[in-house]
Amino acid sequence: MTTKQEPRLQHVQCLDSKGLHRMAYWEWGDAANPKVVVCVHGLSRQGRDFDSLASELSQDFRVIAPDVVGRGQSDWLVDPSGYQLPAYVADMVTLIARLDVESVSWVGTSMGGLIGLGLASLPKTPVKRLVLNDVGPTIQAEAIARIGAYLGLPMRWSSLEEAADYMLSISTGFGTHTREQWLALTRPMLKPDGDGFKPHYDPNIAVPFKAMTPELAKAGEAALWMAYDSLKCPTLLLRGADSDLLNRDTALAMTQRGPKARLHEFANVGHAPMLVVPEQVAVVREFLLAP
Repeated sequence: MTTKQEPRLQHVQCLDSKGLHRMAYWEWGDAANPKVVVCVHGLSRQGRDFDSLASELSQDFRVIAPDVVGRGQSDWLVDPSGYQLPAYVADMVTLIARLDVESVSWVGTSMGGLIGLGLASLPKTPVKRLVLNDVGPTIQAEAIARIGAYLGLPMRWSSLEEAADYMLSISTGFGTHTREQWLALTRPMLKPDGDGFKPHYDPNIAVPFKAMTPELAKAGEAALWMAYDSLKCPTLLLRGADSDLLNRDTALAMTQRGPKARLHEFANVGHAPMLVVPEQVAVVREFLLAP
């Protein structure tokens, strides 16, 4: 396993309905390498989730992991209605323009996978290879309810250890990690708050999420399947075998439709594999390096 590297923090200006916002992104590897992998996190997470994967991939690729707007080191939006997929896709178009490359590979966990799906389905897309980590066009209502139960709640912790214990309590689907690995996944999730910590993200990311109705969800699902069926790039679908967000029927349908994704399931993991343990990293790396 490669020694973990510290990434470089960069920023890019992006357009929104009220003006401009700065999106932070983390960079590993040779900045002149034309082979780029963009790694995008889940709904309430941030780009440092990919430290382990990026350290391994940076031998062969320039690896970029943005903090999606409203998270991590990125600005918070004035208008919370901007916390939605079309706006996130637009930000990624700006990011890829900044990187000055013609094409990228994409690794997206949960929300990050949906952003990648949206971008990869556009005409003349720069996405040439796509990894969807535990997400597909059909999302189970039980998972939405579970995430909605904690998303945006006012939280404060007195220590890293206390925060890590709480994060673990809402993240059992991430699978088994050592305490060291879990603390590393927790640190970037925190912002200093007096003598303690608060979550790194804008609580208003929950506003559009909680405004979702069954009718809107059904229309969104139809649009996502249409986008998926239009994909032309090689696609790897990762699934936690115990996932409550991506059920097995949806995953199997994704192997038969559109790009006919190659499916790889990880035992004893739910939503979502964190791509930290060597087995998970190896599966992604093999797919990205395949001829």
